[in-house]
Amino acid sequence: MAPRSRKAAASTSPPRTHSDGTPPEVPPKDETSAVADVDALLAPLPGEQREEVKVNNASVTDMKHACDDALKRFLSRPDLFKQIHTHTDVRLALGWLSVLVAGATGLYGWKVPFEQSKPAVWAGVIAYIVLTIAQTLYSYFIEGDIVFVGKRKTFDKRIVTERITITSRTTPSSPSTPPGYALGLTFVRSAAGGKTLLGKGRASEERPFTAFFDERGVLDQEAFERWVGAVVGQVMDGKAQ
Repeated sequence: MAPRSRKAAASTSPPRTHSDGTPPEVPPKDETSAVADVDALLAPLPGEQREEVKVNNASVTDMKHACDDALKRFLSRPDLFKQIHTHTDVRLALGWLSVLVAGATGLYGWKVPFEQSKPAVWAGVIAYIVLTIAQTLYSYFIEGDIVFVGKRKTFDKRIVTERITITSRTTPSSPSTPPGYALGLTFVRSAAGGKTLLGKGRASEERPFTAFFDERGVLDQEAFERWVGAVVGQVMDGKAQ
């Protein structure tokens, strides 16, 4: 019989064993690989991929809006989180509905005689007021200070869903400290469509606006993204409570 080829002999050769005859241990999965992947994703973007952001650095509102926009751009990248626009959609729907009700009411009152149109006009006015109040209450009590809601899905033997909610606010200045930008983060990791909770975390951080804006009002986006990435990375790794 002809000898088997070297390839076949190699494929049937027994696995290597230790000197005492015990089989080698299977190396454990690197538990830090997922953390490394997250840290890599949360790294600041290359400078050439940004446009300069310049605001009036005497306006705290302008600086907050610039930071909010930069945060959303940074975290809503395709390889990070998919931004959820539920709050914006609800506010827009209520606003457009109130505009349509007001327009239809005005058009009806213009085409129909006054006495005949009064019941419908009153109904339209009441509906407009209710919708406007509902929009205001939703923005104040439900949306609140939320500026970003994101979701991402990963696969680790099962589909894992991660959801992050971020709020932002300004901190007032004092004789010794300038006004600042404060973040509040809530993170939930779950599986089985949210039925199995795998982990959760909360964090809050703040920095003065002077840490991100220079004297001309230009936002240092790399420094801002580095700070946001560090805070998000901590809450995703479960290191912040």
